[in-house]
Amino acid sequence: MTLTFDELWKRLNDLDESVQIEAKAGEQIGPSMLETISAFANEPGRQGGYLLLGVRRAEDALFPTYEIVGVPDPDKLQTDLASQCRSQFNVPIRPQLAVETRDSKRVVIAYIPEGGPSEKPFYIQSRGLPKGAFRRIGSSDQKCTDDDLALFYQAQSSKSLDEAVIADADINDLDPAAIQEYRRTRREANPTAPELAYSDEDLLYSLSCASRVNGVTHPTIAGLILFGKHAAIRRHFPLMRVDYIRVPGREWVKSPDERFDSIDMLGPLMQVIPRAINAVLDDVPKTFRLPANSNRREDVPLVPRTAIREAIVNAVMHRSYRQSQPIQIIRYSNRLEIRNPGISLVPDDRLGEPGSQQRNPKIAAVLHETRFAETKGSGIRAMREALTQAGLSPPTFESDRDKDTFVVTFLFHHFLSAEDVTWLGNFTNLELSEGEQRALVFVREVGAINNSAYRDLNRVETLIASGQLRGLRDLGLLEQRGKGAATYYVPTERLLNPTATYSVAPSAGKAQSQEPTPATSSQSQGFPALPQGFPPLPKELAAAIADLGERARPSDVKPVIRRLCAWRAIRAEELAALLRRGQPYVTRTYLTPMVRDGELKFTHPDQPAHPQQAYEAT
Repeated sequence: MTLTFDELWKRLNDLDESVQIEAKAGEQIGPSMLETISAFANEPGRQGGYLLLGVRRAEDALFPTYEIVGVPDPDKLQTDLASQCRSQFNVPIRPQLAVETRDSKRVVIAYIPEGGPSEKPFYIQSRGLPKGAFRRIGSSDQKCTDDDLALFYQAQSSKSLDEAVIADADINDLDPAAIQEYRRTRREANPTAPELAYSDEDLLYSLSCASRVNGVTHPTIAGLILFGKHAAIRRHFPLMRVDYIRVPGREWVKSPDERFDSIDMLGPLMQVIPRAINAVLDDVPKTFRLPANSNRREDVPLVPRTAIREAIVNAVMHRSYRQSQPIQIIRYSNRLEIRNPGISLVPDDRLGEPGSQQRNPKIAAVLHETRFAETKGSGIRAMREALTQAGLSPPTFESDRDKDTFVVTFLFHHFLSAEDVTWLGNFTNLELSEGEQRALVFVREVGAINNSAYRDLNRVETLIASGQLRGLRDLGLLEQRGKGAATYYVPTERLLNPTATYSVAPSAGKAQSQEPTPATSSQSQGFPALPQGFPPLPKELAAAIADLGERARPSDVKPVIRRLCAWRAIRAEELAALLRRGQPYVTRTYLTPMVRDGELKFTHPDQPAHPQQAYEAT
């Protein structure tokens, strides 16, 4: 156990639950706790995780959000936990346990170490596989997919799916033209590569694209997918296509009466990849440039070739070949989406970091050798850099475990355009950060945004993205849909029609769009009734609040808050009522930053979740 309770407590309250920390009341060891233990033990590269038992999320807390409730019998809880870890899983798990006392309450810390490759997957025996095995994705425990389990078993056996031999196919099912294309591209990459001198059969054997069984050469899955004849691929993998689909407008065509254009590409990857790249490049919007020392314009794709190539190569290289579904490249009027079956094996928060986990290592090796793919692990970085250099919005990446798909989205959109700046001017009084502005432009274009997309747009961590999305929700600009890991946000009427007049932003958790409402004279000119039991305001403070109106800038509101809190200690809900604004908005925009900057202080600094917590001017 490398982290102390104080370190874990600080991380929990600063950053919320995370990939390595889970807080539970610890009243009993139920199914949810067993799922978390399985996830901590299974998740690759995280070195396990920590359970804090006797800790729960504080109800109606402003900051921080957790409180210590303690466990009644820590000795019994430790014994029960160790026993369940030993008996409930297919392989015994050995937690490291410790007890800490804070405010006369006892907390049990359980460190669950990551298991070795030969032990995974750890699963709850009573549920079996795949239902009993979990991975730790962000702060949630997610059931393992077939590909997750295959990754664990592959680590044990050193054999991958694409190495499997296709027994009812032979060397005649491979296309000599595709093999020659490999030789050509490999020669361009490395003219002295020794395998160029091999016979076709020896070459395929060296690439793990063929295997000799009882003296007969059979192609592997990698061999057929990379080099197979059209008829052979159609016979064995009829849905392993790449479909290029043109959709009119910005939304998927649901009506059967509205048709879209589609190009279905089925064949060996050595030929399909260039064809797919060229199909997209020929079709995406063009811009022009004037090369140095030339008066002749050149038309170039709005989305750089590098980004398109990397997205398509990543799709065919990392897709799940267990699923009989095509890769879809969908061209909308305002964006390009590349959808491939199979989630990312790399956690969302590690996308773009050096190194990668290969679902299809033999296919990947061939694509790297022929330079279809860049250096290992750099594909996502290359996409980001290419779009940034082109002045476009960053790409977004969505790994959907429920649908078992991975989606890359490119907007045909320069950020921030003059139109964007004009539109965002409607929200100037909210003093939005550049990241929040970027998110609003994205959701206006695409129609929705989730935590993953926000992180990709702004290169921030999961918990920061969650907080900022909730802040936009509390401002009435986004409406929250879904729950937990499936949470996403859609634009409200207030965002899409910002010139209308709206009521005060909703409270946190309501997640409802704000319909336009005409401003009344009492709202715009009158002063609201004081909170129940609140003393009369001094005349100068009442006048200062009345002068603010409902569209005052935060830089004008903060001095009034300081004056109010210098007069007396005031609770957050009282300040929100006085200012005629939603409490979550007041806390997020004013109170938390002002405490952080030393302008305000808590009346109960040692108990941030105190029910009577209030704010005073320093």
